Amino acid sequence: MNFQQLRSVRETVRRGFNLTEVANALFTSQPGVSRQIRELEEELGVDIFERNGKRLTGLTEPGKNVLPIIERLLLEAANLQQAGDEYSGLKSGTLSVATTHTQARYVLPKIVQAFRLAFPDVRVALQQSAPEHIAEWVLSGKADIGIATEGLAQFDGLASFPCYQWHHTVVVPDGHPLLSEKQLTLASLSKWPLITYDQGFTGRSHIDDAFRAEELDTDIVLTAMDSDVIQQYVALGMGVGIVASMAIGPSFNQSLKEIQASHLFAPNTTRVAVRRGAYLRAYTLEFILQLAPELKRADILAAI
Repeated sequence: MNFQQLRSVRETVRRGFNLTEVANALFTSQPGVSRQIRELEEELGVDIFERNGKRLTGLTEPGKNVLPIIERLLLEAANLQQAGDEYSGLKSGTLSVATTHTQARYVLPKIVQAFRLAFPDVRVALQQSAPEHIAEWVLSGKADIGIATEGLAQFDGLASFPCYQWHHTVVVPDGHPLLSEKQLTLASLSKWPLITYDQGFTGRSHIDDAFRAEELDTDIVLTAMDSDVIQQYVALGMGVGIVASMAIGPSFNQSLKEIQASHLFAPNTTRVAVRRGAYLRAYTLEFILQLAPELKRADILAAI
């Protein structure tokens, strides 16, 4: 039994049993992957995968029980390497952070800058995607840390921690009729075409929940993952924008005006997540603590 056999099994499940993709991911050949899998099955004395001819179609019942053990073995192997690097005094490495565009664009720059000053030999790799992909990347080990507002707390394999709260705000072109209202209401907002985030992004669920609670219909004419994109289309006069409050900064479109809307939508909590059971390098813990200073190192370690 060897780690290459274990990686071949794990990657086969991750790649939907497509051995061509597995071979590409592991930088080997398809026959090589097949051989690694078959040798492991022979050693264990059970078939891990169901087959239709030469094609793998799914996990057998023994395979479903073997897979979590393989995942744990590979996780501990990675932890062992991390621990070795830590205690040998190696201060360099790569910290992979998976997050959304909003966090990467508006929240993380100062944190990454401070982190690089403290750990100049650690490279930071930012990966941007949807919250469900962020969770998958952390669970699979592709990312060390995940940062998002939605989704991270729903995965049992992740330990997630609150970082900070924020609200949504409304943006409109200068001179828009909503600017004359003493206090913005959901009823008046619902009368206009709306531009906001895609489902599952940047607190979108709280926006939908607020209108639903008031039994108000909305006309959401355009959605995007990027606050800057939303602002651009609002500036074109296509609708009223609902964006994250942190997007109102130096890059805010000067042709637009902001209307406070914290009273309309529930507050959002951005969370940071790591994989349970993972060994966290000192610089990984430090990044988390810079992102959420109220957290305690011991609490993070206890949770994972």
